[in-house]
Amino acid sequence: MAKGDNQLQDRRVTMFSVEYRQQVSSRVLAWAESDQRVVAGATIGSLAHGTGDRWSDLDLTFAVADDARTTEVLEDWTGKLVTEFDAIRLFDLPSGSSIYRVFLLPGCLQFDLSFTPESDFGAIGPQFKLLFGAAVEKPQIAPPAPRDLFGYAVHHALRARLCIERNRRCQAEYWISAARDYGLSLACVRRGLPAHHGRGFDDLPAELRDLLNEALVTSLEQQALLRALGRTIELLLQESAGIHDMPARITSELRHLSAASI
Repeated sequence: MAKGDNQLQDRRVTMFSVEYRQQVSSRVLAWAESDQRVVAGATIGSLAHGTGDRWSDLDLTFAVADDARTTEVLEDWTGKLVTEFDAIRLFDLPSGSSIYRVFLLPGCLQFDLSFTPESDFGAIGPQFKLLFGAAVEKPQIAPPAPRDLFGYAVHHALRARLCIERNRRCQAEYWISAARDYGLSLACVRRGLPAHHGRGFDDLPAELRDLLNEALVTSLEQQALLRALGRTIELLLQESAGIHDMPARITSELRHLSAASI
């Protein structure tokens, strides 16, 4: 084996195993069983209905009795995770009455732990499997509105072109990529695919993914940026066909952004 191969091998990360993920899950559920403040629990995310894979994160959510403090339970369990699993706290994400705390465990296992007051604990999407206790009926999160996705994408495309003109090429790449992602989210909504966090992107038709390849920024040279912006605009125009009350001049306005000179 060449020296370079040895160095590459040394840099490889030993990823978590399915068995380790299950061990963590079983241990956390044991905490729930012994903690009188916790009255219900569920698996959420890709593992909720057996649809996960070897690389799936662990997502567990729990209901805290209304006479207990959610933040207190979260801090207590955080201490347990740090002590028993050498967990690293990454960030908190409050959502309504819920608090989501994201951890990184050894082997790059991401663990999303969340707590919600008992009176507000329930599914907000299909990826929810109740493990114990009871859940209330809650409105499901609706997919983003196509008109809004398109509007954001147009805004980002405009910012991208202005950055190109100002020779702010790194910032232009940021806006082009953001506009492209909104265009792909719009394509997902049109086809009934998940539109959040790119979950449906890989299930889009092959011809659309070919256009995606052309919309990728491959260089910070001006012509490469203009080419990627132009292809992104083609994607937006193609996927905006079913949006109602769209001003007729939007096509010409958008195509103007990808012209060689403005």
